[in-house]
Amino acid sequence: MRLPAFITPNFITVMRLLFVPVGAYTLFKNGGDDTTWQYISWCVFFILGMSDVLDGKLARSRGTITEFGKFLDPVADKFMIGTAMVSLSILGRMPWWITIIILTREVAITIFRLAVIKRGVIPANRGGKIKALMQGFGVGFYILPLNESLYWFRDGFMYIAIALTIFTGVYYVKSALTNKA
Repeated sequence: MRLPAFITPNFITVMRLLFVPVGAYTLFKNGGDDTTWQYISWCVFFILGMSDVLDGKLARSRGTITEFGKFLDPVADKFMIGTAMVSLSILGRMPWWITIIILTREVAITIFRLAVIKRGVIPANRGGKIKALMQGFGVGFYILPLNESLYWFRDGFMYIAIALTIFTGVYYVKSALTNKA
């Protein structure tokens, strides 16, 4: 796919950051109980999530992977997931304990990344990417107006996401501390 030269991976990441509030707005539209707006919100967050895939593929295909991009991309992911989770918890559609566990890890890792950045940015690894995917699916199922008979499926995704969130956080810290960068 040919994109104009001004559409860089970092441009896409910045646009993702700027459009996250649109996702939150659609979640709260009409009190958060309007199924049409729930589907619209899911579409907004889906597009934001797919833009993450696009910017990564574009950076690799153009050979334009930057330190700024390696740092900002995960921040944008955390902002997107965090905004959706906090919004869903405020609306009473996601338990606060899930939001607190995941966001505590995400904020802690972001602060840790800033503390060790002088040793070089540590890019996301395969486990972190799988974690982000599971968080995205889990949150997406909370955004959708699912029938209660499917809550076990939604919750199963989220429990896997929680386990991966904790595991990859520990792994990331361990890797960063043993990295001789």
